[in-house]
Amino acid sequence: MTAATEIERAWALLAQVPDPELPAVSVVDLGIARDVQFDDGRLVVTITPTYSGCPAMREIEEDVRTLLAQRFDDVEVRTVLSPPWTTDWITEDGRRKLADAGIAPPGVRMLPLLMQGQPEACPHCGSSAVEELAGFGSTACKALWRCTSCREPFDYVKAH
Repeated sequence: MTAATEIERAWALLAQVPDPELPAVSVVDLGIARDVQFDDGRLVVTITPTYSGCPAMREIEEDVRTLLAQRFDDVEVRTVLSPPWTTDWITEDGRRKLADAGIAPPGVRMLPLLMQGQPEACPHCGSSAVEELAGFGSTACKALWRCTSCREPFDYVKAH
């Protein structure tokens, strides 16, 4: 196998690693998995947490290492904080999966000053009539919102 083929296989396996706090999406969908390289026969995966103090990072590192070790003999998982993760790294597929799971994905930012900081629509009914209930939801990276049309509460992945 060529290194390129092996890297493609590693990415395919990474796409199977769910985020422990948002299991509807993988570490690839969220943009946490940043890079895959071969370095002297070692598979090196670079990941970046959604928050520098994300409590799920140890679990993510272990899940990535465990799954990749089933296919590769030597695996290293590196965590990097710079550049910091941004919600812009969530893939379109990841945004769709979040919405399908009833979690409002953040909007795509063009410039930080234009960031709205609120859901574009309710993931249940599609209404833009939403209100924030709490700045933090079930995890630090989410806020709790409610649709004023269908009255359903939902998590929102905070844009940053």
